[in-house]
Amino acid sequence: MAPVLTSPVVSTQWLADHLGADDLTIVDATVLVDLDLDIDPGRGVDPGRGDGPAALTTGRDGFERDGHVPGAVLADLLVDFSDPGSDLPFTRPGVDRFQAAAAALGVSNDSTVVVYDTVDGRWASRLWWLFRAYGHDAVAVLDGGWSQWLAQGKPYDLGDVLPTPAPFVATERPDHWVDKAFVESVVAGDERAALVSGSPRDEFDGMSSPLTRAGHIPGSVNVPAETLLADDGTLARDPVLRDRLAVVPDEPRTVVYCASGVSASVDALAFAVLGRSDVAVYDGSLAEWVADPTAPLVRAAA
Repeated sequence: MAPVLTSPVVSTQWLADHLGADDLTIVDATVLVDLDLDIDPGRGVDPGRGDGPAALTTGRDGFERDGHVPGAVLADLLVDFSDPGSDLPFTRPGVDRFQAAAAALGVSNDSTVVVYDTVDGRWASRLWWLFRAYGHDAVAVLDGGWSQWLAQGKPYDLGDVLPTPAPFVATERPDHWVDKAFVESVVAGDERAALVSGSPRDEFDGMSSPLTRAGHIPGSVNVPAETLLADDGTLARDPVLRDRLAVVPDEPRTVVYCASGVSASVDALAFAVLGRSDVAVYDGSLAEWVADPTAPLVRAAA
């Protein structure tokens, strides 16, 4: 029987206690950026798509050489869990592609899935959101990820892991996403929703940007993903977490976005920890928004 989750995040001790359990799939979702380039990962840059020079790769080298949680399998968010036909970075895959990618990792509909990464949790949160959006609720993010796993002295393995495919049927939940047209309707006042940017403050203010235009969508509030983390990289807890999300207006829906829909998933995770079920991700995020020269952007006053 698969371990039962009671939260969208699990501690390193919880995972250590359940290692080897039936129907538990542990997934490393790491994506890395070439450290020789002055570009932060997950902010809307993607090689080969005209969004910047970043060389993004999966964490396979580190997974095999530096170690991974025992029994973990490696997910490829760049290819398998994205839409290769999209001009935008990290566009969610279609239901058939997601279904095939999850099954190839050994995830069945009876599996409990725990996702982590070796960065800061944004990639794990993105894959967590994808699983939720395709009907699989038995999924959680490892709190603090790989860094906490090592800091707590937990065991690890080296080398590759070959997944055993499992049957998996995805069920799409369209309410987990919004498109550009919906966001435009919110900006125009025709729809009611809180717009929340998970981008760093300097990008929200338009002081810097990995994209061709800088700023934020009109009416947005800023809750940078990194401000939702404690100093040790774990997700902040109440009352700190609730306090940091207090700037979000009380609206029927909450839409989170960033540059490419990755860091925004950390905000979505934080809302889920607080029991919020009204949240959707603007998948195209600013990468799509700024590509339209008529789409308005706001910068902070000088």
